Amino acid sequence: MVRTAILTVSDRGAAGQREDTSVQEIRRLLQSGPFVEVDYQVVPDEQAMIRAKIRLWCDQDTVDLVLTTGGTGLAMRDRTPEATREVIEREVPGLAELMRAHGVASNPLAALSRGLVGVRRKTLVVNLPGSPAGARESLEAIVKVLPHAVDTILGEQRSASEAWHN
Repeated sequence: MVRTAILTVSDRGAAGQREDTSVQEIRRLLQSGPFVEVDYQVVPDEQAMIRAKIRLWCDQDTVDLVLTTGGTGLAMRDRTPEATREVIEREVPGLAELMRAHGVASNPLAALSRGLVGVRRKTLVVNLPGSPAGARESLEAIVKVLPHAVDTILGEQRSASEAWHN
């Protein structure tokens, strides 16, 4: 199983003023694969808080995959890519490119997403857009390769790829 933590980045969500519908889309996609949710948090659009949570999850060795949602756009408070870049050790640009390309097919505005994908220690970190449709489409574009990516990062075959039945 791919141990997955989800971080929603949203000022209004952290203040309890908005329901987190993006996480619902993410969970729906993950439920049919070899993923198990081990943690979920909501933080405001504060770069230091985003950075700290990603670092904590990656450094605990209990999370294989961190999915963030929100904070990837062009607004002044959108700082998720900057926080992610501060903690990852290696970028995986092909996955970020694939997410944007997939999104642009249905919405040209997907090209404005600045989300990153990278590795810290033995954890893959993926920035998804904050809108439910953007999060869903971006994750759909890469979800089938995530188990193999995690296996490769860990340097072992845990049969996560074979557990994927779609």
